[in-house]
Amino acid sequence: MATYSGMLPGLLAGQFEFDELSIDLDRLCSRAGAQLVIAKTTGLDLPNGLLLFADREPIYFDVLSIGVGSMPIGWQQHSSSPLVVAIKPMQTFAERLRAHLLARPSQPRIAIVGGGVASVEVALCVQRSPMEPTQQFALDIFTASPHVADGMTQRSVRSIERVLDRRDIAVHSQQSVTEVNTQALVTDGGRLHESDCVIWATGAAPPPVIASLGLQADARGFIATHATLQSLSDTCVFAVGDAGTVSEHPAPKAGVIAVRQGPILWHNIRALLTDRPLKSFQPQRDFLKILNTGDGRALLEYGCLTIHARWCWHLKTWIDKRFIAGMRI
Repeated sequence: MATYSGMLPGLLAGQFEFDELSIDLDRLCSRAGAQLVIAKTTGLDLPNGLLLFADREPIYFDVLSIGVGSMPIGWQQHSSSPLVVAIKPMQTFAERLRAHLLARPSQPRIAIVGGGVASVEVALCVQRSPMEPTQQFALDIFTASPHVADGMTQRSVRSIERVLDRRDIAVHSQQSVTEVNTQALVTDGGRLHESDCVIWATGAAPPPVIASLGLQADARGFIATHATLQSLSDTCVFAVGDAGTVSEHPAPKAGVIAVRQGPILWHNIRALLTDRPLKSFQPQRDFLKILNTGDGRALLEYGCLTIHARWCWHLKTWIDKRFIAGMRI
């Protein structure tokens, strides 16, 4: 079962049921005439075209596509703390968070590490969570950046900061988290911030499996590709979504990029197998951004336009549900 990240904040706010954002991979693969294999990947044997596993025989391939996503930056360093609840794997995040908070005081203090759009959405939606009606949360966002929601326009950032202020969600900007112990997180300079729960929702880092593949990587460790989405190491290997970085024109690690790469990937796999010309992926300069604020409204940004309204949430919901419906055909 896979979980659609775009609807996860809405799940936290009680706007959706888990089934509404879940994709049955077994059923999807079956309908596509594919076989779903669940196993731990340990590496690649490129000369012989083999995908290697820890607990089963290798699989031979003529063409391989890698789309393993990403993990939050720094998650491994602090994963041993009992306070930390990593946002990934997303399939279990809501249930893990609920269990963690129910074991804490009636008014737990939640620290969210990371100041990106995803972190802001999580903060605003967790605050409206119906998981325990009598439970109220004190929320703090910690970001190393000067502002939250990097990558959005100044107008959108100001609007988001006003929403956070009205909702009493404190933002600790330009503060990097250096340690998470059993009672608090520590920011640079040694300042302690007591917390009952630390949600780790920083920017994208490559999952460990990418390093085991032995493919050429970019400076951050993601698989480096040509504009055709083919690995620089082997043209029979493709990397898409967060897992890959197009060397000629790197794009943000965002779901919309992965979705738009899909048709290019499918064309290029077939073209490679039939000796036809491949297409190049050109990321768009700007794209629609809609941030769920957890109160039945959403903040929409497109170009210089910024709107925070109920209809924006309905638009986001329509887009998200249409995407999920496409995975269930």
